[in-house]
Amino acid sequence: MDLALLRTFVTVHRAGSFTRAAALLGLSQPAVTSQIRTLERQLGRPLFLRQARGVTPTTIGDELAHKAAPHLDALVEITESGLDSESSSRTLHLAGPPEFTGERALPALTELAGDDGQGFTLRASFGTAEEALEGLAAGHHDLAISTARPRGALLTATPLCDEEHVLVASPRWAERIGPEALRLKGAPALENLPVVEVHESLPFVSRYWASVFDSRPAASGTVIVPDLRAVLACAVSGAGLAVLPRYLCAAVLDRGEIVMLHDPAVPPLRTYFLVVRTGTLAMPHIARAHEGLQRAATSWG
Repeated sequence: MDLALLRTFVTVHRAGSFTRAAALLGLSQPAVTSQIRTLERQLGRPLFLRQARGVTPTTIGDELAHKAAPHLDALVEITESGLDSESSSRTLHLAGPPEFTGERALPALTELAGDDGQGFTLRASFGTAEEALEGLAAGHHDLAISTARPRGALLTATPLCDEEHVLVASPRWAERIGPEALRLKGAPALENLPVVEVHESLPFVSRYWASVFDSRPAASGTVIVPDLRAVLACAVSGAGLAVLPRYLCAAVLDRGEIVMLHDPAVPPLRTYFLVVRTGTLAMPHIARAHEGLQRAATSWG
């Protein structure tokens, strides 16, 4: 069987469409379509169901991708890294959310990368969970950090750590609410406070309200900025209340620049996953990074 046909097939399977696969491969869409049809004729079975938007793999297509993809990835790794046995350095392509990746994953990995001369060079990119998983499936990344567990067999997810969320504001806003108001009134005590968030949909505040108060937030966002570190800075400056990961604001809380408005018995948690393409943990540099992040996570309280 022609390896080029398998490579095209795996790319289509990961991309979910002939058009996107063609762009990734540097081929025309008719060329990709022709190669898939040739492979289907050789196997005597359809591999994809054509739809208005993209393609969906058949059961046979999923089985073939699950078996072939890890081996093709390994061959690409050999080709890109060369056969020089003296060269131990490999490039690890990492994707994840900017705050968690920047504050926790990258410091752990950069320390690991140069350890004992058996490390790797590192390239990182930031994005949403969906973007990270799509890029991983398409072969742009080796390892993704995601708050969403992927479905299907092509990606393998391992729980990394849980992130506790806390409701915070500047001391000025805390004084204005009063120490007993939230305990007595619950969420309505916060209705008139401005809100700082990463998106108009208030994902962090809404999740906190649903988990702790069993309700939806009544206020809309006053300041919307797509980075939790900027949300923290705005909260410190007195722009309003915010829901933030505890690790991100622990030092500022300790200094009293912001205060916790509420301390629920069961705080909201969010789980991070380490995600790889199935089979690629056989590659030493990916396995090393995967293991190193899991080891580092044990100290992330």
